[in-house]
Amino acid sequence: MQEVLSVQDLEKTFTLSAKQRKIERTSLKKKVAVNKISFTAQKGEIFGLLGPNGAGKTTTLRILSTLMTPDAGDAFIDGISIRKNPHEIRKRIGFLTSELKLDDFFTPNYLYDFFANLYKVDLAASQKRKKDLFDRLGISKFAEVKIANLSTGMKQKASLAVSTAHDPDMMIFDEPTNGLDIITAKIVTDFLLELKERGKTIILSTHIFSLVEKVCNRVGIIIDGKMAACDSLENLTVNASLENVFFDLYEKMAGGERDE
Repeated sequence: MQEVLSVQDLEKTFTLSAKQRKIERTSLKKKVAVNKISFTAQKGEIFGLLGPNGAGKTTTLRILSTLMTPDAGDAFIDGISIRKNPHEIRKRIGFLTSELKLDDFFTPNYLYDFFANLYKVDLAASQKRKKDLFDRLGISKFAEVKIANLSTGMKQKASLAVSTAHDPDMMIFDEPTNGLDIITAKIVTDFLLELKERGKTIILSTHIFSLVEKVCNRVGIIIDGKMAACDSLENLTVNASLENVFFDLYEKMAGGERDE
């Protein structure tokens, strides 16, 4: 298979404020959020980053999306360095995060056109893709409704459409189904599988075992900023369920105890 993404020893450390140290119950003034993370992704596969809140998943994805600069290490998308050529990287990827807040004043229709134009997408192609996406995701009837008046699920679907307006070959999704009702979550999950069938490469973070089991070809388990395991889903679960594999690693690396 064709390697599209190569992540090489990414590191990122943050300075903790007094308030943050109190919240995290630590006296340490710095936190290593990403600790020498490495993995690869192939064309036409979904690679999942699985881990608890605060494990470093979101930070890793922000680095890959060039929203953050790593302290050390690098990543290459189609052979292009995220550190040396972030502008070119942004042309090649779509990024969806739970912190993407669409402006309440605008409509899905306006925002889609705005971002498609920003990426210089041909108008005819843009309009066709918008119709296809809006119909597929159930946005069409709400295309002229202001974001402020949409449900949480509809806002997420609008964000998904906007973030993929330029039809990139690589898409990075941070917790794409988090907080969604079961119907909307299924629509998003099915859409991810359709993108994979079209040969897109998808990197997603999640803490939901069932989502990984349903859509991912390979998975990296991140605990306390470190890659605890990275392999195909089939290989990781040959002797135990993904949930058991995760908690075994968690107990070893983080000293966690599973609630009974």
